[in-house]
Amino acid sequence: MNIRPLKIGNVTIEHPVILGPMAGVTDLPFRVLCHEQGAGLVCTEMVSAKAILYKNRNTAALMETDPTEHPVSLQLFGSDPDSVAEAAAMIEDRPFEILDFNMGCPVPKVVNNREGSALMKDPVRAAAILSAVVKKIRKPVTVKIRKGFNLESVNAVEVAKRLEDAGVSAIAVHGRTREQYYSGEADWNIIRQVKEAVSIPVIGNGDVDSPRKAVKMMRETGADGVMIARAARGNPWIFNQVIHYAETGEELPKVTPEEVYSMILRQMDLMIQYKGEYTGIREMRKHISWYTAGFPNSASLRRRINEASTRDDIYRLLKEILPHETLK
Repeated sequence: MNIRPLKIGNVTIEHPVILGPMAGVTDLPFRVLCHEQGAGLVCTEMVSAKAILYKNRNTAALMETDPTEHPVSLQLFGSDPDSVAEAAAMIEDRPFEILDFNMGCPVPKVVNNREGSALMKDPVRAAAILSAVVKKIRKPVTVKIRKGFNLESVNAVEVAKRLEDAGVSAIAVHGRTREQYYSGEADWNIIRQVKEAVSIPVIGNGDVDSPRKAVKMMRETGADGVMIARAARGNPWIFNQVIHYAETGEELPKVTPEEVYSMILRQMDLMIQYKGEYTGIREMRKHISWYTAGFPNSASLRRRINEASTRDDIYRLLKEILPHETLK
C-alpha cells in the first residue's frame, strides 16, 4: 500500500501517520522523538483559548515548539466563537503550521464547560466557532471530532459536513463516542462514512496500535491518514514501523531492550533540558512505566520509579534491571 503525501491547506505532510494530541503526554520532548521516528505531523497538548486571552504563563510553555519537530499542529479548545477566534489570531505568528480545534476531549471538567466533545451535541455552535477561526487566521484549520456524544446521537457525518462548510481544511475522526471514552472497540465504519460525505481530507483515529492495523484502517475506511495517540506512549517507533510496513508489506524487527533504554535516556535528557530536573523527572516517571511495560522486573521498577527525583536516581534504577553495557 502506498501512503501518499497529504496536503492540508498549504501544508504538505510527507507521511500522513500522525501523532495525536494527548494532555500530559505530547509535550515538546516527546513530539521531537516521534518526529524523529517518522511521525509526519505532530500535535501539541490542547491549549485553552481563554488561557491564551488571559496570557496564562503555563499556557505559553505548552505552545513552545522546536525547529526539529515540524510540521506541528497546535490544538486549541474553547466554546465561544469570538474568544476562540481571537485567541487563534493572537498566536498565529507562533512557529506552527496548522491550527487544530478540539471536539474530542471527554474529560468532565472540559465537557461541563461545553468544550471538547460537548460540542458534538451542538453542531451549530461548533460550526460557528470554526467559521470564526477560519475567517480570522491564514493558517489551515483542522478539527478532531468523535463518532458522537453517545450512541443515541451518532452525528459525526452531520458535524463533518458543517465543519467543511465552515471552511476547515481536514477532519480527524475518533471512532468512539464521548460516553465510551477509550473503552470498547472503535467504530471504523463511521470514519468511512465521514470520508464518503466530505471532500476535505479525513484522518482516522482509534484502536491503531500496530502497523497492520494502521494499514487495515486506511484500506477499510479510505482515510487519507491515520492518527496514533495512546499506542505511541512508550513506543515512538510505531510511526516508522507503520510507514515501513505500508511501503514494503514487511514488519520491522521488534525494538530491542537496548533501544528502549537508550530512548528513555534521550527523552529524560530532553525533559530536563526543557523543564528542569525537578519537573522533568517527575513527568518522566509515567513515560518510563510505558516504555518498560512487559519487561522483566518492570512492575518493581514502576513502583520504585515514583520515588526517583533526579536523573541519577532513574539511571541507577534502570541499571539494576539491564546489562551494564546497555547504559552509557
